Amino acid sequence: MSADETSDPIALVTGGGTGIGAATARRLAADGFKVVITGRRREPLEETATAINVDHPGSASAVVMDVTSDESVRAAVSTLPRCDVLVNNAGGALGVSRVEDGDLEEWRQMYESNVLGTVRVTQAVLPLLRRSPRATIVNVSSIAGELVYEGGAGYTSAKHGTSVVSQTLRLELNGEHVRVTDLRPGMVHTEGFSLTRLHGDQAAADKVYEGVDRPLVAADVAECVAFVVGLPQHVNIDVLTVKPVAQAAPHKLHRAPIDWKSEA
Repeated sequence: MSADETSDPIALVTGGGTGIGAATARRLAADGFKVVITGRRREPLEETATAINVDHPGSASAVVMDVTSDESVRAAVSTLPRCDVLVNNAGGALGVSRVEDGDLEEWRQMYESNVLGTVRVTQAVLPLLRRSPRATIVNVSSIAGELVYEGGAGYTSAKHGTSVVSQTLRLELNGEHVRVTDLRPGMVHTEGFSLTRLHGDQAAADKVYEGVDRPLVAADVAECVAFVVGLPQHVNIDVLTVKPVAQAAPHKLHRAPIDWKSEA
């Protein structure tokens, strides 16, 4: 039986405690969704849910879920009465090593979260999505899902995997009403992404964005999710690539020259 179109739609956002996930949850709540934000750490999840509920009372709830664990995903999804939108945002990058020096444990972790995590949550939620009249899956990949750069093979391999899952799933669901979008952001300045990737080196993380004219922020990506979700159900955005104007490609980034005189 189809989900009741008059009841509040539910959006499940993985990696929803911070960054793009938190911004997406806020944006979807503003559009009338009940958002279920998930992640491994309870504290940021609850902080984000509380903040959303200040502006949109009763719109957000926090559920601890580790996308790399079958048991954790099953337990979390079993609490949902329905699901209309799934945003697979959990993932991330670790390290910037060359292939010859790559830490294979970091590669494994990136594959586990970005690829297997996306598949695991999708498998669990699909039965609920099939009951919804507005079923939509948004997989947050990256421009690293379509292009490569030196020092990024572990991450680009994982994000290529995410994008391939999106493309294949769309083929396999052809004939059903479930939409699948692969969202590919470029440089996004969030508190945690580069800091995690660079193993907590704040100075190195800050340097990633140094001199860049207005990199994307999490709210920009959230607007893209809301756009995709808000379109008529017969309209599917297969791939949405979004970058700051200053970024022509992963390896082509305009940085403002440093005015050494003003620094003196």
